[in-house]
Amino acid sequence: MARTLSSLAADLAAGRTSSLQLVREALARIDAPDGEGKLTFVKLHREAALAAAEAMDRLRAAGLAPSPYAGIPISVKDLFDLAGEPTPAGSVVLADAAPAERDAPAIARLRRAGFVVIGRTNMTEFAFSGLGLNPHHGTPASPWDRAARRIPGGSSSGAAVSVADGMAFAGIGSDTGGSCRIPAALCGIVGYKPTAASVPREGAFPLSQTLDSIGPLANSVDCCRVLHEIMSGAELSKEVPARLQGLRIAVPQTIALDGLDAPVAASFARALEALSKAGAIVSEQPFARFAEVARINAKGGFASAEAYAHHRTLIEAKGDGYDPRVRTRVLRGRNQDAADYIELVQARAAFVAAMRAEVASFDALAMPTVPTVPPTIAELAEDDEAFTRVNLAMLRNSTLINMMDGCAISLPMHRQGEAPAGLMLARAGGEDAALFAIAAAVETALSEIR
Repeated sequence: MARTLSSLAADLAAGRTSSLQLVREALARIDAPDGEGKLTFVKLHREAALAAAEAMDRLRAAGLAPSPYAGIPISVKDLFDLAGEPTPAGSVVLADAAPAERDAPAIARLRRAGFVVIGRTNMTEFAFSGLGLNPHHGTPASPWDRAARRIPGGSSSGAAVSVADGMAFAGIGSDTGGSCRIPAALCGIVGYKPTAASVPREGAFPLSQTLDSIGPLANSVDCCRVLHEIMSGAELSKEVPARLQGLRIAVPQTIALDGLDAPVAASFARALEALSKAGAIVSEQPFARFAEVARINAKGGFASAEAYAHHRTLIEAKGDGYDPRVRTRVLRGRNQDAADYIELVQARAAFVAAMRAEVASFDALAMPTVPTVPPTIAELAEDDEAFTRVNLAMLRNSTLINMMDGCAISLPMHRQGEAPAGLMLARAGGEDAALFAIAAAVETALSEIR
């Protein structure tokens, strides 16, 4: 059974393990010759992690541990600033960039709590895809059907694989259109997309300043809650429903259920049945406004426009070094003029307001995180048409929540040994505390059928 932050904290407090032991265990998994370590991490902080672990063990022995989680190793996506290192963001064109002067605030807060950063994880270049492929560093495979080498999901690909394979006990990622939840779903773990403004985004290489958010990937809902509280700097209220009895769960019928693979559809139906048996009131609802998202994003949306604004000088100088698929998506931003962007901002604001009003009648939305099982890396690596089609499918449901400025979580809903499938629960922005409480209850209900 995967270990959670709370169980590790209990083991550390009781002396059943030590930080040094946990870091050595993680490093052993990273170094395993038959493992994914070399593809999962783009930079390993071996000596620094061991030194930090020893320090945390001494502090705990003296009764001075900065938090119950001090000494637990975590991974950090390659787009976060870490003091003294460049921030390549999964690319090679920034390998010679000036080193960061300080840690990104979200990472600094985790370090102050005593978490040990074991290394920087692989990702889609500049976070611009939901698949996780990286032609510069290679692509780690999803834990499921590993012999077939299936995509891990992106863009926080290495973060998810590091947790799924026990190379870290949590991974810190970013989510612009699903980049925490998609890889969590395809790797069988939990991934959280917070209300965008709740965690400081400074020191994280931007894709879209409008849609970017910073979130955790881990082994349980409570793990994600702990990490979110630390990164956001705000303790979440516990005065919210924590039982499923009577909770109103809406299943959107527009867009979200289109074209489900049979294994995903079966897992989703089983999950909804379990929630109903636990007392939740599950109802199908149209949510017709979800159909507006494709129209709003027809010219590339915020990601292309804002990425182009950020990259245009760099892409002129070093465009040949970009992943060609990422370069193409960035350059779509040239197709939007100022009037297009202003219309985009206005359309999104109207969508957020309308969806906030519409979801207010329910305690949570529920839908599959992604509609399909992970295809193989090989079938997408050489086929641009397949890459584009699958990328759009993977991003489809999760993007709905980013566009409505909501918060969302992906929980594994498949049975052991089955193809991975994630259940996404979502609420309006600013309602993270309520979502975590509901997700914890849903996690318990799902554990009985998994």
